[in-house]
Amino acid sequence: MKLLIFISTLIPLLAFGQYDPKMEEYQHKTIYTKYDTINYHIYSKGKIEEKKNILIFFHGSGGNPLFLQSIKIDTIKVIENGKSKNKVEKTIILNTSVPFDLDRIPNDYIFVLISKKGVPFSADKNSYKPSKNFYKKESLNYRVWQGDKVINDLTNKFIKKPKKVLIIGHSEGSDVVAKLGHKNKKITHIGYWAGGANTQYYDFALFIQKDVQNGRTTQIEANKSLDSLFIDIKNIENDPNNSEKQWLENPYRRWSQFTEPSINNLLKINKPLFVAVAGKDESVPIESSLLIPIEFIRHKKENLTFKIYPEYNHSFAKPPKSENDEWSWEWMNVFEDFMKWVEK
Repeated sequence: MKLLIFISTLIPLLAFGQYDPKMEEYQHKTIYTKYDTINYHIYSKGKIEEKKNILIFFHGSGGNPLFLQSIKIDTIKVIENGKSKNKVEKTIILNTSVPFDLDRIPNDYIFVLISKKGVPFSADKNSYKPSKNFYKKESLNYRVWQGDKVINDLTNKFIKKPKKVLIIGHSEGSDVVAKLGHKNKKITHIGYWAGGANTQYYDFALFIQKDVQNGRTTQIEANKSLDSLFIDIKNIENDPNNSEKQWLENPYRRWSQFTEPSINNLLKINKPLFVAVAGKDESVPIESSLLIPIEFIRHKKENLTFKIYPEYNHSFAKPPKSENDEWSWEWMNVFEDFMKWVEK
């Protein structure tokens, strides 16, 4: 049986690359609290307790597992003993929100993932559906609470005096690290990747207006789209705890909980902060991210490193320029820039 790996953000399902995700090598841990449980997963090259540093990745939005598997079955013709026969070939297709080549994680780090509430580590893509429990719990404060608990559990049980505790958040995960970054004092370095500065609602309005500036629509048509957007936002904010009604495939509750402007949290961070921005981000407009360095300058804060990657999309990939080209997966290049910055 062949193994075909597609590394993706899951929302949308875009491939990051083709490297071994090492699913079977994670160690699975559980934190039990009075009213809840948290499941997290550790990849380590060797014994966890012998490592000096911690790296936690907070992935993006949606209720999918960290790994989704499916099987593709093809019938191919083969020649055996001079005769043509049909042969069934099975291929495992793996979609994941973990875009890391684990072989390139430094040896003295453990790599940590946290499952969202009610979401398994892995599942069958064809049968899996997010649970109601996920939709009822999913919020910015909940994910921040999870992250805080995991850091404290790791430093209480496994690596009691880490030299470095790094957190990286991508897309929705960037909102998480922005708030967690000033909540947990054990964190030493923060990676804020593919996130904006304003409320997420603003990004939708900005994209509509950019279409006018780029000649893709008229202001009259844009006004209609903006009016519709404002109605949708008002509906959400008038019913902010509703986990049944959805907008853009996410419940009202999720939108109301994740629309806290990240800049308000980023400015509270006093640890080194590495902001990575995709110049061709199709999900978070670069104009929103530009507020970050401006506000740090205005508040006379010196802990920001702000880097724009001109050719990358939201997933830190370069799209093909023609039918004959292939995707260029650049995620690990951003990661290596980040690690060089950490070690300065």
